[in-house]
Amino acid sequence: MKTAIVTGGAGFIGSHLVDRLVQEGFHVVVLDNLATGSWDNLSQHTKDTVTCIEADVSESWPEGALPPKCELIFHLASPASPVHYRRLAVETLMVNSMGTKHALDAALRYGARFVLASTSEAYGDPAVSPQPESYWGHVNPVGPRSCYDESKRFAEALTMEYVRKYHLDARILRFFNCYGPRMQSEDGRVVPNFVRQALLGKPLTVYGSGQQTRSFCYVSDEVDGIWRAAVTDGLAGEVMNIGNPEERTILNFAEVVAEVAGIPLKVEPRPLPPDDPTNRCPDISKARQLLGWEPRVSLKDGLEETFRYFRSAEHR
Repeated sequence: MKTAIVTGGAGFIGSHLVDRLVQEGFHVVVLDNLATGSWDNLSQHTKDTVTCIEADVSESWPEGALPPKCELIFHLASPASPVHYRRLAVETLMVNSMGTKHALDAALRYGARFVLASTSEAYGDPAVSPQPESYWGHVNPVGPRSCYDESKRFAEALTMEYVRKYHLDARILRFFNCYGPRMQSEDGRVVPNFVRQALLGKPLTVYGSGQQTRSFCYVSDEVDGIWRAAVTDGLAGEVMNIGNPEERTILNFAEVVAEVAGIPLKVEPRPLPPDDPTNRCPDISKARQLLGWEPRVSLKDGLEETFRYFRSAEHR
């Protein structure tokens, strides 16, 4: 049986990736310090298919507990929402710097293929839309979001040096606003915020004018993109956007959430946070060409599944 290591595998996207890897016949070793993840997200798996190790990958890896061989390493460990990466700012910087180095070193030792989970935040508040991978970004290096933005940019730079210097078979994926079941209701991102508020019958909080844009990719589509990027040959050193190119204003997104929830739309305006990007939309031409990938789940279908999860989570 092939083996994969997933750092941050007890988190939202990480746990769905573990599901896919098990489905594809892998034994998966998960390294997670549970700063934002939960072993509950992996409770459907047995020890025969998933090994869970509580560890901070920013520190030295628990060598004695690791498998003797490994074909794939996915580095997803990092807080990913403003609420969490502001609360864990230094930890975020460390997991995306030292944590990335430890993961890359492990990939070298194993001779494993490496996949870095980066982010659309690498583009900052972009002056170009949609954002192609060739765009270098517009990022405040010392702002309140920089602990995440800049540490992910560093992780990309470090990964590319391992490709150049050590010929590591690594690829970099920039995720755009992924959503779905297992998101934390209090993590501060727009999807759980709106869904939770809709379920409670509260107005949906809209920051700024609501004309800033986002694109929303359902988690099964996101994971399919990650899987294809991992198993497609000839992609060493490639950087690819993985997201949904359907761009929506936040106000329009609020309308769709209210429609799916079956409630009248009520919004509560709030000031726009510092450095909040005005637009976010991926150019996925590269993923289409190299992976044959594009998202397939509609926003309404994805939101219905997300609402279903949040309703069931309330009654556990």
